[in-house]
Amino acid sequence: MAESPIDVGAASPLDHRSIQILAIESDPVIQSGLVTCLNRFPDLQVSEAAEDGAGAWQILTARVGEPIAIDLILLGLTSDRHLENDSNLAFCRAVKARSPNVPILLLAAPRSPDLTIAFQLGIEGCCLRGGSILDLVASIRQVAAGQTSWTPEILQQVIIGTETRPNNWFNGVGNRLRLSSLQQIETTLSELNTNLDGDLSVIDRLLLTGRKRELNTARWLVKRLFPTSSVILTPLLAPALSQLTPSSPIDRSLNPQAQTLFDRIAAKLQSGLENLTNTPLEIDILRQEKKRELFYLILRQFEGLLDELRFSQVTVEQLAAKEPTILQDLWASVTTDFFGRYYMVSIEDRQIEIIPILLQDIAIVHTEILTKIPQSIELLNYLLFKIPLTIDNTSCAVGTTAAEERACNLLENLTIQIANAVMQPLLNRFGNLESMKSGFYDRRLLSSREIERFRNDLSWRYRIDRYIGEPQAIFESQYRLFIFTNYGIKRVAIYAPRPQELDRLVGIPLVVTLALETRDALSPRVKSATTLIGSSIVYLLTEIIGRGIGLIGRGIVKGIGNIWQESNRNRKE
Repeated sequence: MAESPIDVGAASPLDHRSIQILAIESDPVIQSGLVTCLNRFPDLQVSEAAEDGAGAWQILTARVGEPIAIDLILLGLTSDRHLENDSNLAFCRAVKARSPNVPILLLAAPRSPDLTIAFQLGIEGCCLRGGSILDLVASIRQVAAGQTSWTPEILQQVIIGTETRPNNWFNGVGNRLRLSSLQQIETTLSELNTNLDGDLSVIDRLLLTGRKRELNTARWLVKRLFPTSSVILTPLLAPALSQLTPSSPIDRSLNPQAQTLFDRIAAKLQSGLENLTNTPLEIDILRQEKKRELFYLILRQFEGLLDELRFSQVTVEQLAAKEPTILQDLWASVTTDFFGRYYMVSIEDRQIEIIPILLQDIAIVHTEILTKIPQSIELLNYLLFKIPLTIDNTSCAVGTTAAEERACNLLENLTIQIANAVMQPLLNRFGNLESMKSGFYDRRLLSSREIERFRNDLSWRYRIDRYIGEPQAIFESQYRLFIFTNYGIKRVAIYAPRPQELDRLVGIPLVVTLALETRDALSPRVKSATTLIGSSIVYLLTEIIGRGIGLIGRGIVKGIGNIWQESNRNRKE
């Protein structure tokens, strides 16, 4: 699995070393002054510098395999609307998608039009140009420590900047509600981060970490449920991305189909999430709210993954080659964020971080789940390059009803399968821990007996799918998808020719297909023979035996009648 371009905390803890800063500033004079001033402080060091977001991204991606210890990104924004600002904001969004734990601090002009967008991106802080260097240093230390640094004056500019944009009354109310909610969430997150820095018991730390995760999910939900027509990020960042490499084949114009796709699925997650199929799923062990939280997190990470792929200038050919790495990275990032990077459990009086252990199961997860997610590349091509989807041997262009429905089903299935992949290593390694039960499990599956029964059901499901279900689906030219409905999760089948997979079947799976073929070959003949035998039996019973019995019965009745007549005649005589 490819390493992340930014390795947070690759060196020793911050308490014992300087804060490593990546400075991005287009003005060389200002950049030189920043480097000189900041390096005078013993706990600060500008280790990397770039003129814009594109240059900074090249610095980070040029050293894949050689982790860079970056604790904070200091980014300068100008006061006018320039392409440079778009490039920098595009860089911010790509960084947040790839390494959300890397904090970003803005150095912006007092009336920068991009403060609202930056705030909505989740950037941790902002300082105004021309301010005191001591204030800047204080903000750097605060943001590097995991807190936010948005002063009330700057937040007021954010709100005013949104309200003064041309918009209708409804959108203005929506923007104010959105920003007010985000401001409240940011304030609460700042307080939580402060509390997490203190000395806490294991239980208190777990509770606060869970609360922080819920607030991050709430922040994402607010951005999804209260979009603004004037501050939508995608069309604003698209021009910058198209300028970074003009020859790139990716279409960076706003894709309303993708936006609608995420909105549709997010709306479905508000309904029931019960498993309505007869197939046990790993996520069945989760409580309803945890299941919903995991699904939202996967959608958020996948949306960020799309942004990163756009920013990285990947081509159609490269995308197909990178499919395993993309799915593995998505699984790893979701696993890390869902449980918490530093989540610890107590085993035999030892505190153990679970994330490094869970990520060791990448090979099993990849083989058992990730490789079996159907048409993930087709979905990415549809969303990134607007390549039509093939449905029932018909090409369906982007925006058509059939294409939107199929893309929605594919993304829903991917979301459910990634969620299963997140839970599989946990069930294998830490499934019976009390801390896991109390924090994540459905109350109906808390006893050791129920958990073992659940795990056995999953084990049998994998065996049946491997030897019977999957060969049958291949032979019948189908993919079976799990999708969301208004009542829960159900399973549907889509047509998809799979001749290459059919040719590769060996052993028991091949025998299953031969048995199905034999059954199909014999079934019409057996049916015809059964029909013939049945017709013969019916003819024998009705035409021969039935008529014979009828004649005998009629003779008996006639004889009784004759005897009765003679008896009456004798009496009269």
